[in-house]
Amino acid sequence: MSRWRRGTIAYTCALAAVVLIAAGSAAPPAQTAPPAGAASAEAAPLRKSMLATFHDGGPLMYPIALCSFVLTVFIFERLVALRRGRVIPRPFVRRFLEQLREGQLDREKALKLCQENRSPVAQVFAAAVKKWGRTSVEVEQAILDAGERVTNQLRRYLRLMSGISQVAPLLGLLGTVVGMIVSFNGISAASGPEGQRELLAGGIAQALLTTAAGMLVAIPALIAYLYFVGRVDGLITEIDALGQEIVELIAVDSPESRAKRKAA
Repeated sequence: MSRWRRGTIAYTCALAAVVLIAAGSAAPPAQTAPPAGAASAEAAPLRKSMLATFHDGGPLMYPIALCSFVLTVFIFERLVALRRGRVIPRPFVRRFLEQLREGQLDREKALKLCQENRSPVAQVFAAAVKKWGRTSVEVEQAILDAGERVTNQLRRYLRLMSGISQVAPLLGLLGTVVGMIVSFNGISAASGPEGQRELLAGGIAQALLTTAAGMLVAIPALIAYLYFVGRVDGLITEIDALGQEIVELIAVDSPESRAKRKAA
């Protein structure tokens, strides 16, 4: 090893030792740890279970919880009922329209296929098939009437979600008013200032809990309502477009029916 390299290593080691000594002298003195009991008592936060928090909200938490349960049940029910494959089964629609175009179906066979499928789009198709050979106006009117009935089926329970989104905040507001009334009644009956502070804090806590619970139920209810309304509107628009194809295939005055009669 050369003299220059040995000198560099020695200088580096000396500089590191100086830095370590300076850091040690500049470090703050170690603090003595508090007793274990005091530390645990100060560090442990005040925690409550969900059930205790629920009871602190007062009696109006029960109808809010009932609204939450009903909302959850019907959200899952609508998610299943409004599946596209259940409302507009593509294999059935594709096969039905292809057989109509190719002339493989007459009125009785087409009506039987629709009755066997029993989907919402099949109900609209069945109403149109019953007017087989009539004018376009009559077939379209049958489709509109059936579409109205199908729309009512698809929108089932959506008013319930809208109602929950409006009722839940009102229940929370009522709980707020009740909590404040109970709090001020307790304060007027209390003797010492310390008891008054505890009663006021308890009443405010009850008021805030019911308000928060009502909003926690109302917001998902409103979101679910708007989502399902949009989903139903999209499905109805698609069913209407398919119904117009049926009109062109079975109405007596449609261009396609006229072309078939000329070809025959």
